Amino acid sequence: MSGGLLVAGTTSDAGKSVVTAGICRWLVRQGVKVAPFKGQNMSLNSFVTREGAEIGRAQAMQAQAARVEPSALMNPVLLKPGSDRSSQVVLMGKPVGELSASGYHGGRQEALLGTVVDCLERLRGTYDAVICEGAGSPAEINLRRTDIVNMGVARAAKLPVVVVGDIDRGGVFASFFGTTALLSPEDQALVAGYIVNKFRGDVSLLEPGIDMLRGLTGRPTYGILPFAHGLGIDEEDGLRVSLRGAVRESVVAPPVGEDVLRVAVCAIPLMSNFTDVDALAAEPGVIVRFVDRPEELADADLVVVPGTRGTVRALEWLRERGLARELARRAAEGRPVLGICGGFQVLAEHIEDEVESRAGSVTGLGLLPVRVRFAPEKTLARPTGEALGEPVEGYEIHHGVAQVLGGEAFLDGCRVGAVWGTHWHGSLESDGFRRRFLETVASAAGRRFVPAPDTSFGALREEQLDRLGDLIEEHADTDALLRLIEQGAPAGLPFIAPGAPA
Repeated sequence: MSGGLLVAGTTSDAGKSVVTAGICRWLVRQGVKVAPFKGQNMSLNSFVTREGAEIGRAQAMQAQAARVEPSALMNPVLLKPGSDRSSQVVLMGKPVGELSASGYHGGRQEALLGTVVDCLERLRGTYDAVICEGAGSPAEINLRRTDIVNMGVARAAKLPVVVVGDIDRGGVFASFFGTTALLSPEDQALVAGYIVNKFRGDVSLLEPGIDMLRGLTGRPTYGILPFAHGLGIDEEDGLRVSLRGAVRESVVAPPVGEDVLRVAVCAIPLMSNFTDVDALAAEPGVIVRFVDRPEELADADLVVVPGTRGTVRALEWLRERGLARELARRAAEGRPVLGICGGFQVLAEHIEDEVESRAGSVTGLGLLPVRVRFAPEKTLARPTGEALGEPVEGYEIHHGVAQVLGGEAFLDGCRVGAVWGTHWHGSLESDGFRRRFLETVASAAGRRFVPAPDTSFGALREEQLDRLGDLIEEHADTDALLRLIEQGAPAGLPFIAPGAPA
C-alpha cells in the first residue's frame, strides 16, 4: 500500500487540520503506517523538529496523531506573515527570505511545486499512506495557476480529494456544490466527495440534503462529524485567533486549592506560538484569556507577553494601548509577568533590530537587564535544561539574540523579582516545571491556588487526538475512505458546470 488522500476545505478553518489529524490517528490504530503532509502552510504557530527544521505546528500535531516523528518533509513550505503584505518564506525548515504576496504568487510559488511533490513522493515511499491537508479553499480561482497545496498537488500526485465543510457557519451545501463547480474538469475528476464538520442536532434532518447533494454532484458524503467541545488542538494561524475570550475551553474540574489563578495573555500584533499557554489552560483552576486593554490586567495573577513575528511593532502596540505602563506597574509591585520569545525581547532594556523591523536602536520596556540584537540567521533549536528544580524541554525560533546582563538565571533568559523572560517555547508543557512555576506565581499573587498534582499535558493531548480518531471511526464511512486512500478517486465522476474560468 502506498496510498494517499488530500483533505481540502470549503473555507479556511473548515476543519481540515483536525480531520487530517483524526484520519491519521484512526489509520495508525488500524496498524497503518501513516504520515501527514501539507505542501504549503501559512502560520505564525510553528515547531522545531529534532533535526532543527521549522514546520507548521499543525503538522507537528498531526505527526503526533500518526505517532511518528515530525520532519521537514511534512511541511516543505511555511509562510510566516510579517505584515499584511509580506511573509518570511521557510523552505525545508530553513528561512530563505522575505517576499511580498505579489512576489510570491507571481512566480516563486509555482517554482516550488517540484519540491513539494518530491517531498510527498518521498513520504509515500516510506509510509503506507500519506494524508495531505489543503489550505483555504481549492476554489480560489485567482490562485489556481500557482497552486502547490490544493488541486495543484492533487493533480501532480494523482490524489483523491475529500472536501470538508463547516456546517456551523451555515450554507454548507452551497459551499460543497460551489467549490466543486468552480474547478476545472481535470480537478473535479479527483474530488471524490464531502465531509460535514461540526454538526449539531438530529442527523436525520440533514439526510435529505445529503441525498440531494449526491444527486446534484454524483458524489457521496463520507461523514457527518458532530460538534466536539473542548478540543484544544493547535491552531494553524495566529492571525485568526480571537483577541478576546478564553484561550481554549479550560478543564471543567474544580481547582485543587481555595482559589483560581487568572492568566491574561497580551494579544500583541503578529502573535506567534500562542499555543504556549495551552498547558496553563489545561490546569484545573487556571483561567486563561487574551486581553488587549490595560484595565484587563488589573485582576490578573499572571500576565504573559507571548511570542511575535514583530517585536518592535508589538512594543509600539503595548505603548499605544497603555499596556506597557501597566506592565511596568506590575513589575514595580512584584506582580508576576512572563515574557516568551518576542515577549521576552519586549521586556528588555534595549533592542537593536536591522533584520525584522529594520528600526535600528529601540528602547525596550526595561523590565529585565537584557539587550537584544537581531541576527540575520534564525536560531532553531530543541533545548533541554532545568528551572525551579525541575527538568524542562522547549524549542527556540527567533532572530533576536539576548545578552543577559543581570538578574537570576531562568532557562536561557533571566528573572528579576516577579518578572521572567525566556526564548523557550513549550517549556510550560513540562509538567513538573509548570507546577512549580504556578506555585511561585500563586505565592507572589497572594492566591491560595494549588496546582493539581497529576495533570499531564502530554496525556491530555493524547486523549484529544484519540477523540479525533474516534470522530472518524464512529461518524465517517471508514471503509469508503480506505478505498479512496488505496485506489484513488473513482472513475467517471460527473462534471459540474460551469467549471473553472478559462
